[in-house]
Amino acid sequence: MRGAPRLAVLIPCRNEAAAIGGVVAGFRTALPEAAIHVYDNNSTDETRAVAAAAGATLGSERLPGKGNVVRRMFADIEADLYLLVDGDGTYDPATAPAMVRMLLEQRLDMVTGIRVASAEAAYRPGHRLGNRVLTGMVRLVFGKRVSDVLSGYRCFSRRFVKSFPALATGFETETEFTVHALELRLPVGELPTAYRERGVGSISKLHTWRDGLRILRTIVRLIQRERPLLFFGTLGLAFLLLSAGFFLPVFGTYLETGLVPRLPTFLASVAFLLLSFLSGACGLILDTVTQGRREAKRIAYLAIPAPGAETIAAPAYSDSSKPAARMAG
Repeated sequence: MRGAPRLAVLIPCRNEAAAIGGVVAGFRTALPEAAIHVYDNNSTDETRAVAAAAGATLGSERLPGKGNVVRRMFADIEADLYLLVDGDGTYDPATAPAMVRMLLEQRLDMVTGIRVASAEAAYRPGHRLGNRVLTGMVRLVFGKRVSDVLSGYRCFSRRFVKSFPALATGFETETEFTVHALELRLPVGELPTAYRERGVGSISKLHTWRDGLRILRTIVRLIQRERPLLFFGTLGLAFLLLSAGFFLPVFGTYLETGLVPRLPTFLASVAFLLLSFLSGACGLILDTVTQGRREAKRIAYLAIPAPGAETIAAPAYSDSSKPAARMAG
């Protein structure tokens, strides 16, 4: 029999002095037994002082970018459950107990807070469209178990956090969370949560076009890395079509005259055909390598006990309006 699991609230932030105090206070109220960690990423305002005054445990990461901060937090902080949230005050702390309870009761490894905007300004049309496009790409390639790839509000099991590679440097880290879970077929869940407008004095660090392109590039790289047969097979098919496009006119002329007057065009056709075969071979080889990497990641993940592996009582993290979950080991 164990007591309530150790829960850590992880808040990466940079220049959020206007919001961080309220964020810490909100999660202190929602999850009174949780340890709240604020990791500062080179802030030039009073973020650290405000977070400390609010009662948070402080940490820092000098490398710029949210992905670097998340990597440091995952490495430094020891807990059984982790709740990751942005420090800008846009996510609702009241949803946190339900996310924790859902993860424990269903023995999940990740629960994502699906953003439901309470005001148009909270979730700008450009960001909404970009999220739909990027989420659609991930759903098409990796599976349809996710609705909001870019949400920054997530609850994780220990075995997810301690087996997650954390290679991203910026806002693309949320995409990595999702693809990692889908590729290993981890149990995941989603809950809707209110998404609010930033408070006065809080400025978004997300640059719509620059970070959107970085996330798109990350998705393409993840497809190449996790689905090489699909990536290089598609590339090989494109080369094959180009080869056919160059070859057919030359072949038509040959049938009519018995000559090959456009030798450079014919050579281009042969070159694209060779590239097509080479791409296909690369896809087959890398698919075998990827399968081995996936098995190694799965073994590392399974080496850590699952949430709810022993009988756990978690009344401290249950909504007051609902009875506490009973867990069977």
